Amino acid sequence: MEQHDRAWIAETALIGIAAVWGLTFVMVQDAVEILDVFTFLAYRFLAAALVVAVLFRKRLMTLGPTGLKWGLFMGMFLTAGYVFQTLGLERTRASNAGFITGMFVVLTPIFGALFLRQRAGPPAWIAAGVSTMGLFLVSIGQGGSGEASLAGDALVFGCACSFSFHILVTDKAVQNHDTGALLVVQLAVTGVFSLIVATGKGALVVPDEGSVWVALLVTALIASALGFFVQTYAQRHASPSRTALILASEPAFAGLFAFWLAGERLNAAGWFGAALIVVSILAVELLPNMRKVPVPEGLMGEVADASTLGEQLENRAGGPSPRRDG
Repeated sequence: MEQHDRAWIAETALIGIAAVWGLTFVMVQDAVEILDVFTFLAYRFLAAALVVAVLFRKRLMTLGPTGLKWGLFMGMFLTAGYVFQTLGLERTRASNAGFITGMFVVLTPIFGALFLRQRAGPPAWIAAGVSTMGLFLVSIGQGGSGEASLAGDALVFGCACSFSFHILVTDKAVQNHDTGALLVVQLAVTGVFSLIVATGKGALVVPDEGSVWVALLVTALIASALGFFVQTYAQRHASPSRTALILASEPAFAGLFAFWLAGERLNAAGWFGAALIVVSILAVELLPNMRKVPVPEGLMGEVADASTLGEQLENRAGGPSPRRDG
């Protein structure tokens, strides 16, 4: 197969996954109206961890105590991100959650500069300011029926901050430890933590609604497990700029599905704010030297370097793969 054909297949598949990631905001919002938040997260992440553990079982056995500690540390931020996001989805609109979560791309270089003394040039700070203005406009720019809760928006912003710290920690962890093995650990951390909380609340029940099972299958198997592999393939066969551009479309897909499936509406100020956030994300993704670390699986932050993961998939039975920022 020609490289052009591979690139076309990769980009098409990546568009599909970005659309699924956008769709999950609406699906999760509907699911947690029926099922407890922590019960949903427990089922979702334990299932995803089992799938990925099967794929990376050999690498997982060689992780070692230090790698396990890094995985647990990464899992703390991943867990915080999804708890904030899912609790936020109980209180705000799916479109708000999609656009606000996407701000983690902009926040990452800022937090790197503030806490790790990484260099963030003026464009990164400008993008952060523009996206913050967008956040304000999205939060107040509600139209149509119902209103988003500012408390919900604040929770989702906490999710974006958590994902940013997760990326910074992951960037350090994958320098000396296997990405796939770390992924298993952090998915398991989120699943086990959610299981403990759900059990403590007496909320651990088997869902009997078909829509909840659909949401669990889509988020665990397609959005997570399959999403990793599609992004890996795309970053190996499509240009980094086109890959980043497609991934940056996820908040737009979230807004589209929220409009189409949930009837959510933003007024002119809200749409302008959403546009500001998306432009800021695109700037950080596409402009050179604005971002030090690679941003993983759109809005998820579960794999720090998908190109490294691709090499590991190809050489799973061999030795450690060299790290390659994509």
